[in-house]
Amino acid sequence: MLSLTVNVKRTYRIAVCIFFFIAGLTYSSWACRIHDIKAHFGLNNAGLGSVLFALPIGLMVSLPVSGWMVTRLGSRRVLIAAGLIFPFILGMIGLSTHIWQLVIILFLFGFMNNVFEIAMNTQAVGVEALYGRSVMASFHGLWSLAGFTGVGIGTLAVNLNWPVAQHFWIIGAACWLLVLGSWKYLLPEDVPAEAQPLFAKPDRQILQLGLIAFASLVTEGTMFDWSGVYFQKIVQVPESLTTVGYIAFMGTMAGGRFLADRIVTRFGVKQVLQCAGIISTTGLLLAILFPDIYTATLGFLLVGIGVSSIVPLVLALAGKSKTLPPGVAIAAVSTVGFLGFLIGPPLIGFIAEALNLRWSFALIALFGTGTIFLASKMD
Repeated sequence: MLSLTVNVKRTYRIAVCIFFFIAGLTYSSWACRIHDIKAHFGLNNAGLGSVLFALPIGLMVSLPVSGWMVTRLGSRRVLIAAGLIFPFILGMIGLSTHIWQLVIILFLFGFMNNVFEIAMNTQAVGVEALYGRSVMASFHGLWSLAGFTGVGIGTLAVNLNWPVAQHFWIIGAACWLLVLGSWKYLLPEDVPAEAQPLFAKPDRQILQLGLIAFASLVTEGTMFDWSGVYFQKIVQVPESLTTVGYIAFMGTMAGGRFLADRIVTRFGVKQVLQCAGIISTTGLLLAILFPDIYTATLGFLLVGIGVSSIVPLVLALAGKSKTLPPGVAIAAVSTVGFLGFLIGPPLIGFIAEALNLRWSFALIALFGTGTIFLASKMD
């Protein structure tokens, strides 16, 4: 595989990039309409937090299954199936009419989201092996660019008063077209690995990487699910500007990921992760202490820069594990890391209901310091 021509390697890379774009577009389309769904069902902050709990629970349930599926079936097959099913579930969210329906669909959305994530990151590890250098962050940059695109479309949908269902099914159709146009060009084989038990106990390095991902994903989950509500309730912007903070966050996260591979090559993973924790914490504190549209937007810009490289870097390191197959190692890191999605968004809702949203975001800012500490302990 390593003797492939540049054009063939580029073809694999582009195909995997497209699937990262599909994943980001689908998830961001859901995230940017959360405040509309909250209003439609008449939920308060605690109620929204409870409903949002279904998504990360589905994600966590899928984690061991995802690693098993990718290892047994191959990331290519799993990724193609996920690329079709994940946008379909997005459309079903828009059709839910009762809370119990929404909870079930969000559980399935979280489940399939993680199947998608594990499969596409395993493909990305394979492409990175072909290139022989860091390219993982650029894949995640496409995910973030898709998120930025999804929020832009979502903002347009809100201003044009599109129903949530109409918006989601349009996104779903676009994603299916992308899958149909690119599935043939995915990497046919995963990075070979020595036979290992599928549910082997993670070693210290995998646990450490998972904790770093956890600290970052708490912040990311908060930005995805609560940035619009924060701008609406705390910054108190007009309805048409509720997505400004999310767009700022997604924009700098995308840009940071496109630059991260080059920066890591120059300064090293440890230094980049430490700086990332400092920047994200500073951004959150700025938005908390000065909840004006300008300072809050600047703060969310800094948060995007800070978290941009963390998850791609730890997943790339996990995929190179010498003790577990790539799919299982990535799933193991995700098991710990995505607990941030399990804890972050619902916790925001409960604390916001008991105190206020600014106190919730202050707690999330503490997790940025966790990244700084954990990265300093890396070998």
